[in-house]
Amino acid sequence: MTWNLETIVVGVDGSDGSKVAAERAVAIARHWKSKLLLVTVVRTPEGWWGIGGAPPTPEALSAAMVDGQQRILGEMEEHLDLEGVDYETVEELGDPTTGLIAVSERRDADLVVIGRRGAGLAERVLMGSVADRIVHHSEVPVLVVP
Repeated sequence: MTWNLETIVVGVDGSDGSKVAAERAVAIARHWKSKLLLVTVVRTPEGWWGIGGAPPTPEALSAAMVDGQQRILGEMEEHLDLEGVDYETVEELGDPTTGLIAVSERRDADLVVIGRRGAGLAERVLMGSVADRIVHHSEVPVLVVP
């Protein structure tokens, strides 16, 4: 059986771990001439706005999230050597694990690449790492980059 890597999904969140994972994903995509999807998934905030704080308006929250995603993706595009690589950026909202798995299934990915540690220490302490959950729930092969 031959394994053709036609589409590779890499999760990026601006962390050093996701930069290293994206570098590996670019190298694999370049070698296999694969389509590379740079995916960022932002978790929507849930109800706590600090002492005396008020939630932002839906418009302000949406704008801040979009700006954050575009900043992360823009920095990643500047950081990576993407010349000659067929790639696109994908922005999702919601749980990072669910979002990355959904993109990989929707786009018929052949590989998901993820850093072992991302930007969210609190999430890792409370719920386990995104990488760990993707490894356990993805139907697509996963490469976890240390």
